[in-house]
Parts: sequence; structure tokens; C-alpha cells
Amino acid sequence: MNFVSIRKLSLALVAFFSVSTLGVSAKDAATEAAPLKVLLVAGGCCHDYQTQSQLLKDGIESRINAEVTVVLSSNSTTKATFEIYQSDDWADGFDVVVHDECSANVTERPYVDRILAAHRNGTPAVNLHCAMHSYRWGDYRAPVEPGADNAAWYEMIGVQSTAHGAKSPIEVVYTDSDHPIAKGLDNWTTIDEELYNNVRIFDGTSALVSGNQMTPPNKQQLKKDPNASAKESTAVVAWTNHYGPNKTKIFSTSLGHQNETVANAKYMDLVVRGLLWATGNLSPDGTPTASLTK
Repeated sequence: MNFVSIRKLSLALVAFFSVSTLGVSAKDAATEAAPLKVLLVAGGCCHDYQTQSQLLKDGIESRINAEVTVVLSSNSTTKATFEIYQSDDWADGFDVVVHDECSANVTERPYVDRILAAHRNGTPAVNLHCAMHSYRWGDYRAPVEPGADNAAWYEMIGVQSTAHGAKSPIEVVYTDSDHPIAKGLDNWTTIDEELYNNVRIFDGTSALVSGNQMTPPNKQQLKKDPNASAKESTAVVAWTNHYGPNKTKIFSTSLGHQNETVANAKYMDLVVRGLLWATGNLSPDGTPTASLTK
């Protein structure tokens, strides 16, 4: 073998081992990437939070590189509170907080202010279903004014909701299909679900998904009018918000009453996309950033 041949062989071997080492390093880096630290706070009235919190944890961790810590209250009333919120630094160590509590009659302003302070200071949030109807007081059924004493929780969420109608299927329609959260996701129809109303939409809020629901007449309506027809209602059911001086990213969806809805892959895909967007880990095409890809 002449000198030229030996040199070509040497260069080929160097290139081979360089590529191989690079491949191993990239794989190791992906394997060792720190998971997203997610705090899931769940509990309170009217829902099976023990089951749903596990569904959410499993659904998130199976889709992305994440570690979900669940704080679950055994209190099944509208007065459910959480020990973790008693500390000013309650959100330290977490990349995002998922609010899945139903605490409508928790009205202590210092308690609520401690929760909101973490989000004003930059901790992203994902709000699910009955979180929209939590921490409310005063004349909360009327549109609240920005800055009012009873507006703080709604301002974080971005939408004020006060009630829902009867349970019936909701047609879920992506109204901003170009947004990374919605990119490539298909419209679908839920089982019997609750359509939350929209009383006020705050500045900084962008609608992503609408819900259309046909509600059949109830017994009282049929008694008055045997020919009463179903009523159609429409509301925004998923949206983004930028909250506070730091423009903290907030994602919310009012869907998620039934266990079967939470377990639905279409619902879980939406929630995970929202979580990735809120933490700055969602690519324009709707896929996770490399460090969180499983």
C-alpha cells in the first residue's frame, strides 16, 4: 500500500470515528437532558381528581421529557386549599404549574395573592376546567373591571367565566390553526361535557379553540313548550394569555370535566401543546424542542 492510499485510509477512519463519537454524544445529551419540572395541583369540588391527576401525569410524561409532581387535596368541597400555597416560594424549582383545582369558595386574598405572585414573577401556568371557576368573590357573575379587587384570578387566566350549561357533547373547533399549539391538530367532538361561558376576555388573551354545543330543552322548558328545540351555544374553550409585567405565558382550557375527556388523546395533545408553549418549548410546527422530545 502506497503513501497516498495509507493517507486516504487514515482520513476515512478519522471521519468514521468522529461521526460515531458525535452520534453517541448527541444521543447521550438527549438522554441526559433535564426533564421539564411540572407541578400539578389538583383537588376540590365536583370532579374525580384522584383519577384525573394520574391521567394527566401519565399523559404528560408519556409525550414529553417531563417529571410531574402531583399535589392532591383530599378535600372534595369548594373550600379546598393546598398546603403548598402557604409558602411565598411555593413554585420554586418548577418550570410550570398546572392548576386543576376547583376552589370556588376560597376567598382569602393573601392566599390567592401568593399563588398569583409566582405567575406575575414569571412562572408559567396551565389552567384546566374548574380552575376557571376558582378563587372568586364579590359580584363575580357580572363582568369584573381590570384591577378590581375580585379581578386578579381572572386576569391571570385571561377569560372570566361564571357558569356552564347542561352536559352534552361539545364540537371542538380550532379557530387559529396556524398557532403552534393548534398546528396539525384535528377538530373533534367530546362526550357529554360542560361548556363554560365567557363573560369577559381580557387584553393579552388570544382565542385558539371554540366550542359549539347543542343543549336539548330540559323538563321545565318542555312543560312550557312541548315543541321547544335544542339551544346552540358557543364559547372559547382554549386560549393563551400574557400575564403581568413579565408577560408570563399562560395557557388555559375549560374542557375536562369527565374522566373520559381527560383520558382522550386529543385532549391530552392539546394540554401538552399548551404546556410546551407556556414554557417556551414548542416549535413552530407544533413539536417539542429537542431536549423534551421522547
